Amino acid sequence: MIKRQDRWRWPRRVLLALLAIVVIAVASATVVLRRSLPDHEGTVVMAGLGAEVTVLRDANAVPHIFAATMADAYRALGYLHAQDRFFQMEMMRRAGAGRLSEALGQATLSTDRFLRALGIYALAEQSLANLDPESIAALDAYAAGVNAWLATDPVLPPEFLVLRVDPEPWRPADSLVWGRLMALQLAGNLRDEILRARLSMRLEPSEIDDLWADDPPGSAATLPDLAGLYGTLGLDTLAAGLPDIFAAASASNAWVVSGDHTATGAPLLANDPHLGLDGPVMWYLARIVTPDATIVGATVPGVPATILGHNGAIAWGFTTTGADTQDLFIERLDPDDPSRYLTPTGSEPFMQRQETIAVRGQDPEVMTVRATRHGVVMTGISSRYDNVAEGLHGQGHVVALASTTLAAGDRTADALFRLNRARNWLDFRNATALVGTPVQNIMYADITGAIGFVTAGRIPMRIDGDGTAPVPGWTGDHDWRGFVPPDQAPAARNPAAGRIVNANNRIVTNDFRPFIARDWAVSFRADRINQSLDAAQAAAVPHDTASFSGLQQDAVTLVWPLTRPWLAAAAERITAEPASDALALLLTWDGVMDRARPEPLIFAAWLRALGPRIYADELGALAANYGSRARPRVVAGIIADTPAWCDNIDQQGTQTCDDQVAAAFTDAVSIVSADLGDDPASWQWGDQHRTRFAHPIFGRIPLVHRFTDIVVPTHGGDFTVNRGTARPGRVPFEHIHGAGLRAVYDLGDLGNSRFMIATGQSGHPLSRHYRDLTQTWADGGTMTLRGSPAALTRNAARVLTLRPANAEAEGTR
Repeated sequence: MIKRQDRWRWPRRVLLALLAIVVIAVASATVVLRRSLPDHEGTVVMAGLGAEVTVLRDANAVPHIFAATMADAYRALGYLHAQDRFFQMEMMRRAGAGRLSEALGQATLSTDRFLRALGIYALAEQSLANLDPESIAALDAYAAGVNAWLATDPVLPPEFLVLRVDPEPWRPADSLVWGRLMALQLAGNLRDEILRARLSMRLEPSEIDDLWADDPPGSAATLPDLAGLYGTLGLDTLAAGLPDIFAAASASNAWVVSGDHTATGAPLLANDPHLGLDGPVMWYLARIVTPDATIVGATVPGVPATILGHNGAIAWGFTTTGADTQDLFIERLDPDDPSRYLTPTGSEPFMQRQETIAVRGQDPEVMTVRATRHGVVMTGISSRYDNVAEGLHGQGHVVALASTTLAAGDRTADALFRLNRARNWLDFRNATALVGTPVQNIMYADITGAIGFVTAGRIPMRIDGDGTAPVPGWTGDHDWRGFVPPDQAPAARNPAAGRIVNANNRIVTNDFRPFIARDWAVSFRADRINQSLDAAQAAAVPHDTASFSGLQQDAVTLVWPLTRPWLAAAAERITAEPASDALALLLTWDGVMDRARPEPLIFAAWLRALGPRIYADELGALAANYGSRARPRVVAGIIADTPAWCDNIDQQGTQTCDDQVAAAFTDAVSIVSADLGDDPASWQWGDQHRTRFAHPIFGRIPLVHRFTDIVVPTHGGDFTVNRGTARPGRVPFEHIHGAGLRAVYDLGDLGNSRFMIATGQSGHPLSRHYRDLTQTWADGGTMTLRGSPAALTRNAARVLTLRPANAEAEGTR
């Protein structure tokens, strides 16, 4: 046995030498990484500028761009985006081109196969030819600005050093990729369409209606006729292989009131789009001022147009409509030649092309992409589907995707640039008429006092059917016969109520034609916004920017008044501690999802446990696909109208809904107490409801992620105006989806408009502007974007001068 004092030790001089090496290595790495921080001050010579451009970054690093022309401003914006967020831009264009695996290897190959098969980048290239000359010029100027930054031979952001990839020059088509990727993310019913088809092999049509509580009665009647065919299509494998880009999680709030209800007598418009929360957040604030135009708001690095904002004359905001813009068609193979498929007019050959995907660390992947008259054949585009594709040929069918995202002739970029230039309602309508994809609800207000709303984008017109389940492609009965004309889409201007509210809820009644969608987001957020506006109107309290910003922070959940009676009815079944203690707290709760309170955590845990308790036995293996989020409207319908769901078919005896409510509550409290202890009064929602803005590369590296991920406890929940959507993950209620941007536009004084983004302007983890806005965002703070060059300079703004190449270059770096 070796005694402690006899153990071998490093010589002191060796330890000191090793320590010195470590210190030197860390210091050297820090120096290199800090050299990659952008310089926000100085003078840069840029070819192609018509005149000098002055960029003043305020205390929050928001650039105020003062230029002689919009062309010069777009060049400057490209340079600034590249300075602050180039890695974000690089990942965006690689994703759209199906080239992530060149840098990231096998882990992203499935995503690359899907996006390469869909041809997203090729569609972006093709759409350039359809754009206005002004739009093409803007895209060219922006690309020139990005490439001007690359031409300075900068020390690239640390992600490039880690991945050892060299960026290529920026191209105009790169900027158009973002719109297509957003359309895939926001166009949402593909997964539900597959799920409905899979459920039809287990459930009756009426039971499927129960699971989509807001559906029109009887609208699932077509499913049984195809249930046998669905079983041959490999839909389980198709659903499992869909990349995250198809996991639609769209939600946003927007509302506008007329001057009759405001303190200034001019309209107010609020907008907070809800998307995935990553580090850095997608949005980048900017202000552009030229002699002829002012554009202020949220941009996206990689895109020259301002996506959401105001231009001194009008303001606009977006919410996702939820229009059904994706259909799956079952194509029947020609029995005499499986390289062909059947159509209403006979047999046709598949369109085919080959794609080669470079994969880091291994040989390239070669894939064959097939398409029918409806769209890309989904069967076989993932390497995991090869055996399924072979089996489907044996069954005589494949599945093809029709999607407006994949339609040619898209002019959404023109719509955005024209929207940036619009001066009135007519300009606004003409601009939004050009939106292709995604379909959006667009709120409007202008300085003359007008308010409005329009649904914009390509909505399919089907010969028959509602797009909720895969349909036969060989008959032609369900084919698209074009898109809804813009003048037939929902729109409103200056409604008598003096307000328009949308939070992804239903925008039209069930009998509205043309058909838009069957499934809509539940109305809890919209109901709460209207409730708050009603209360202010009843009290004769006029609205201002502060009250609108406050409403964006509202954390009251209207799900609680709906669900509280269920718990009250089941209370006598909940007697054991700590569940009984938690119940006592919850039954006196006011419904505010406050991060410092225990009740929101108890409520959310119970609501999450309740649904599976009721329907998991009937759904079997599909329960995980259906039940990944709380569905209070569905559960309410079951408890009120179809309580047979509450009886567990896998257990003896009869279970009532009260039994399941109580059991779910006890289960939920047990799960939380295992993490936080047995005293519910000491729990806090913010202990488990936290936003983690994970860095896309460093966030996956042990220990390193502690320095690059941004974590903050947050208010709100799935159904509150202050959206705090949680999904199962590393933290049970990690807040992964919400308002990365908040904006309130004051049409009486647009300089008084309020903005906030969720992280910071920089994408560089070592920058002081990488996370500097996060706590302010979580606490509901805002900023204004205004001021003359002189005023900004007095407030210690950092000045970057962009000088034309033919100008005197003294002081150039």
